[in-house]
Amino acid sequence: MSGNDYLGLSQHPAITEAMRNALDTGSGSGAGASRLVTGNRPQFSLLEQALAEWQQCESALVCSSGYTANCGVISALAGRGDVVFSDRINHASIVDGIILSRAVHARYRHNDMEHLRWLLEKHRSARRKLIVTDAVFSMDGDAARLLELAELKREYGAMLMVDEAHSGGLYGSYGEGLCHVLGVHRDVDVHIGTFSKAFGVYGAYVSGSQTLIRWLTNKARTLIYSTALPPHVIAGILRALELVQAEHEGRKRLAAASVRFRSALVNVGFRTESGDSPIVPLIAGEKASALRFSEALDVAGIAAVAIRPPTVPAGTSRIRFSLSAAHTDDELTDGAARICEIGRTLGVTAGE
Repeated sequence: MSGNDYLGLSQHPAITEAMRNALDTGSGSGAGASRLVTGNRPQFSLLEQALAEWQQCESALVCSSGYTANCGVISALAGRGDVVFSDRINHASIVDGIILSRAVHARYRHNDMEHLRWLLEKHRSARRKLIVTDAVFSMDGDAARLLELAELKREYGAMLMVDEAHSGGLYGSYGEGLCHVLGVHRDVDVHIGTFSKAFGVYGAYVSGSQTLIRWLTNKARTLIYSTALPPHVIAGILRALELVQAEHEGRKRLAAASVRFRSALVNVGFRTESGDSPIVPLIAGEKASALRFSEALDVAGIAAVAIRPPTVPAGTSRIRFSLSAAHTDDELTDGAARICEIGRTLGVTAGE
């Protein structure tokens, strides 16, 4: 209960078959070079065209991973004299991308739009302003205030970059993401997504305008100097994209399960974060408490990892439960009961 295989597609036979067929047809085990040298294949163009259509934008670019996508994109778009405004609990890859860019790093308090507005006003004269946020935050499971971010972006003439790593595939009629559900996707200048979570494969993508993608192709160092994804991985992603768009029942089932599971923990007194995502953090407090909890869960047959500083702030060590559409109702009901019993035994919950 700690992985990111949200739709259960990592074991889907159609994806593994597509990858096996690509290997059997002589595509080789690796790309052999970066995309700008000899690592590019026709399948990349097919995938990027399909991604652009799915995201309802002009163009898309496939990258090696979500980490390299964030680092490469931010450092290609911002530099000295620019300011990047970042939510305080954004993913480490976003933080590292800002550091690499050498731009001013203006961190705003988590989902605090008034603090962000104050920072935007303070840096109003900056050469270039880039607001960056996760759509769903990986350790808390809550969502960014995307509607307000879009308003501030327009008001202050900033660019807006949204990482849908933990929401892509899960929200929207066809899994397009939270930005599409809220109707702000046209305000998002840079859309980031991964294939390693809801897609069940590996890699990442950037989507946006043709100008953006041409710029990144020539400026994003993590793309230029990384070996391209192997052809059989691209074949698997192409098949996964079809499955994600058709996974209507899986999205509904996961959304309902996330509500039930979170309610089961809250009802017995556990401290968790609000939200409707499949990421459900159970706050244990100190590092030792989280580690004891995780060890007891493992003995009870539940794989749930303790997350502790520096990944999360001191005093908020937690068990980060992460649900999947592959979990059955019985597994989640039984799992919640075991978790509640262990919590009572360890004194983590205030429930009676």
